[in-house]
Amino acid sequence: MTGPSRATWIRAAWAGAIVVIAALLVWQFLIRGKGESKYIASANGRIEATEIDVAAKYAGRIKTILVDEGDFVTAGQVVARMDTEVLQAQLRQAEAQAQQAQSAIATARSKLAQRESEKAAAQATVMQRQAELDVARKRSARSSALALKAAVSQQEADDDQARVRAYEAAISAAQAQVAAATATIATARSGVLEAQSSFEAAGATVERIKADIDDSDLKAPRDGRIQYRVAQPLEVVGAGGRVLNMIDLHDVYMTFFLPTAEAGRVTLGSEVRLVLDAAPEYVIPAKVTFVADVAQFTPKTVETASEREKLMFRIKAHIPIDLLRKYVKQAKTGLPGMAYVKLDRQAEWPAHLQVKLPQ
Repeated sequence: MTGPSRATWIRAAWAGAIVVIAALLVWQFLIRGKGESKYIASANGRIEATEIDVAAKYAGRIKTILVDEGDFVTAGQVVARMDTEVLQAQLRQAEAQAQQAQSAIATARSKLAQRESEKAAAQATVMQRQAELDVARKRSARSSALALKAAVSQQEADDDQARVRAYEAAISAAQAQVAAATATIATARSGVLEAQSSFEAAGATVERIKADIDDSDLKAPRDGRIQYRVAQPLEVVGAGGRVLNMIDLHDVYMTFFLPTAEAGRVTLGSEVRLVLDAAPEYVIPAKVTFVADVAQFTPKTVETASEREKLMFRIKAHIPIDLLRKYVKQAKTGLPGMAYVKLDRQAEWPAHLQVKLPQ
């Protein structure tokens, strides 16, 4: 018999190599996987971020949009402007009304000062007439006494009495003038208060219109990226009408679903590792920030090997904000990937799930 041919030996070597590779794969995905499954749960999901609508506060026409889809924006940056011609006209009108009210305050205060002067003059007249009355009464008393002794004529005594009554009447008239002046002062003070109220109302209107003009500059509420334009320049939108849609790149997370047995071991703050299909060479750290209280059936959008009838719990894992700030330009939403959750806080991550980030 002759020995095996060279081709037979080659086939045998290839068969042996295939067996070895198969054994390694079995150990990698079955034996090793079973060891990890005791403390690591996995599920597929997609990277998501909080969406924010930049909307007009009041109805109006869009004057200009200053950003394009895909642009990165910072908090407070003006991204669009509404037309403010009507508001500018209203502002000018309100400012004119404020000036008129200010002039009315000056006029009212002048009238108040005039009425107070008239009251002071009336009070001085009362004092003057009172002094004259005192003198007239003394003179009348003397003349009446002398008339009894025939030292003066009775006519002179009667004249002195008449003079006393005249001064008493003058005092009454002066006191009436004081009362009238007091009433006019109250009216003048009311006029001042009314003018001041009108001025304050006009000032408030000016401030409100200025605030409306400021609100016409639509600003990004957070750092993020413009996702798409909802409206275009020169379009008219209603109050609260959306102009732009953006995503908050400081609030990026992955939502995934785990079955009851595994979800029950997940707690808030549990460590998570994310591996994206677009960059499988990187491992991104995250933490569980939400675990649903109520189970649900597996959504159709979740690709899973489990039966649909199995109840699942929705879990959300956020990427740390400091990491997002560092890689904000690389952050993208909608990317599919896998989430690995550590079910035992004391366990160590295997080598292939150690954090690996781009340099």
